[in-house]
Amino acid sequence: MPASARHASGASQTSLLFMFLAILVCGFSAGLSWELMHVFGRSASRTQIFFPRPFLLSTLLLVAGSVLLHLALRAVQQEQQRLFRKRLIWSLACAALFMGTQIYGLWCMFPEVRSSEEAETGVTAFVFALTALHAAHFFVASLFVCFVTARAFIMRYDHEYYWGVKVCAWFWHALGMIWIAILAVFTMVIR
Repeated sequence: MPASARHASGASQTSLLFMFLAILVCGFSAGLSWELMHVFGRSASRTQIFFPRPFLLSTLLLVAGSVLLHLALRAVQQEQQRLFRKRLIWSLACAALFMGTQIYGLWCMFPEVRSSEEAETGVTAFVFALTALHAAHFFVASLFVCFVTARAFIMRYDHEYYWGVKVCAWFWHALGMIWIAILAVFTMVIR
């Protein structure tokens, strides 16, 4: 790899790291501001918020998919095509299960009986909005994994050309880290 290409690659990785850190800071700031509002008397109702158990399963699925995509990247770099495609399929399965458990977790956040008098714009709505935004971005990541998998089955990737797989894996890793930040905000809020 020429020196200019290595420098460009290093610069893009550095900018991705800074973007990730900025997202983490934003998430932490949102949680911290919520806590400060509660401490100084401007709290919203906390009576109906709880941690949905499906979020634990979806977190495990997200981590498993992230590991599988990383292993798929290694497999394509080592020209192990069959193993590469197998790991991509498993990561697609993790993505589908993640989306299902995420939607169920969002559904579990709200009480069975809803009325306009009991509408809440507090913590539940905030956490729901963060989680729904993450799920929308994860849907795009799932489409990206579908695209990479389809291209893998027509032999578009090998040990020399695997840039799409690498970007896909980094996108998934970034969404996993954002999910961890959302869970951190969630746990700060429900304390």
